[in-house]
Amino acid sequence: MAAEIHSRPQTSRPVLLNKIEGHSDGVNAAVLIPKEDGVITVSEDRTIRVWLKRDSGQFWPSIYHTVSSPCSCMSYHHDSRRIFIGQDNGAIVEFLISEDFNKMNHVKTYPAHQNRVSDMVFSLESEWVVSTGQDKSVSWMCTESGSMLGRHYFSSWASCLQYDQETQHAFVGDYSGQITLLKLERQTYSIITTLKGHEGSIGALWWDPVQKLLFSGASDHSVIMWDIGGRKGRTLLLQGHHERVQAVRYLQLTRQLLTCSVDGGITVWNMDTQREEAPQWLDSDSCQKCEQPFFWNIKQMWDSRTIGLRQHHCRKCGQAVCAKCSSKRSTFPLMGFEFQVRVCDSCFDTIKEEDRTALATFHEGKHNIAHMDIDPSRGLMVTCGSDRIVKHLKPYQIGCIQTNGTWIII
Repeated sequence: MAAEIHSRPQTSRPVLLNKIEGHSDGVNAAVLIPKEDGVITVSEDRTIRVWLKRDSGQFWPSIYHTVSSPCSCMSYHHDSRRIFIGQDNGAIVEFLISEDFNKMNHVKTYPAHQNRVSDMVFSLESEWVVSTGQDKSVSWMCTESGSMLGRHYFSSWASCLQYDQETQHAFVGDYSGQITLLKLERQTYSIITTLKGHEGSIGALWWDPVQKLLFSGASDHSVIMWDIGGRKGRTLLLQGHHERVQAVRYLQLTRQLLTCSVDGGITVWNMDTQREEAPQWLDSDSCQKCEQPFFWNIKQMWDSRTIGLRQHHCRKCGQAVCAKCSSKRSTFPLMGFEFQVRVCDSCFDTIKEEDRTALATFHEGKHNIAHMDIDPSRGLMVTCGSDRIVKHLKPYQIGCIQTNGTWIII
């Protein structure tokens, strides 16, 4: 159900505060240090760097540590200052960062996977580190003993992960486009369900434990919101990118969803509005408007002495239609279609001008984005990618004010 590609309806640039350069290879992850003017980065050049902002206004590395294998991902826990680094060789390395962020000590090395670690989450409550890898598995290990607690294998690479601390449920996205929900226990696990909706590999996941919402971005350029807490199978399709979606973050306080793609596109979705589910595409051997046969309907083609037509689908009603009956294009943001998509002629006539009002804003990161982190309390954002550059940003329309001791995003 991929949307047709057109120019973004509007573009604007976030405010670039700093550009951090120095890595000799792609930067796979960057996180903002809470309550500090600092950024932690890990890279394919095998380095872990802690960047602190100096009096000059520039970021300089206070920690520069080299490990044995390229760094693929990380999980940083600020209260304990523990950082876990996933590597290309399948190992996860744990370090403890000093209070002044000038020193980092090795704690443990975990033999988590047989191939590159793709994502991980550290849970202080359970003292587990849960990780996914290109060995097609998800594993969970005890950080107290360093022992393996469990592992589950998939049919394809496990690409990304989210973990619910309270219920010990793990959401695992893979290269087949599926998301698997597992209940993890010590020494055992159970598969709860499998979510199917994307037509490409899953690139990013984000779990909101308050509203029980899961957000996924994929190589089919789309984002899907899965209403897990509603228990009714409700999903919302969001199409506002031209390339693979690599980063997703939901701001629960303001009901905003931020998504980033590899072409540098940053989209801010307004989720504080009533949206409609996109319909399932219907199957038919002939156009459901004019009843002309599609090209595989040999019997009707022979009986009517006509040449079969190519099948299309109206994005608004889901009916199978021919090109002549679906010659119109329109945006329909209520269903997540921020770009113009194919609609049948009758649906086109029902779309009012106010129905075409955009429910997302579009911005240019001006570089390849593989990973993103946001500090909502300060209205700060950091992006990184294969171009070796880390950008420290003030996202457009993402700011904050303080009122009665509470931070409000505006």
